[in-house]
Amino acid sequence: MPPIELLTPRLHLRDWRDDDLPAFAELNADVEVMRHFPACLSREESDALAARIRAHFRDHGFGQWIVTHRSDGAFVGVLGLQNVNFEAHFTPAVEIGWRLMPSYWGQGLASEAAQAALAFAFEPLQLVEVVAFTVPANLRSQAVMARIGMQRDADGDFDHPRLPDGDPLRPHWLYRLGRAEWEALR
Repeated sequence: MPPIELLTPRLHLRDWRDDDLPAFAELNADVEVMRHFPACLSREESDALAARIRAHFRDHGFGQWIVTHRSDGAFVGVLGLQNVNFEAHFTPAVEIGWRLMPSYWGQGLASEAAQAALAFAFEPLQLVEVVAFTVPANLRSQAVMARIGMQRDADGDFDHPRLPDGDPLRPHWLYRLGRAEWEALR
């Protein structure tokens, strides 16, 4: 299957290249970007994550795209779809997620790219639902989730199974968007 690329007015969501790895590592080493994750990633950990993302694309035909700015090709971050890789009451499920460089925060770019990813999820992939989740303190991601039409499922909130009891990042809020709701928003 050829690589899937998505275009928005300002962004290009594209397949990975080896020369993306240094910028991806910079993103994953940024303290602000990783504030709501257990830790920043070393270069080796970042490269391993990139390899898993690329394998997900190869195995499933979708994944986290590299996001670049159409005006100058600058690396903005990553955004896309992936199968949730742990067991929870809402799995199996496909999650939408993102990480953007701080210099691009507050410009509506995550929402713009997420809308393109959702169109891909609900049109060619014909998914019934897409989920997202984050820690209660991650107000920026919650705002993006709301802007793209996702609704919090308070009854679905959960403790992340990969984090130990007592970890302040363990509680997660679950957001959902079904295809019918997405179509109504268009």
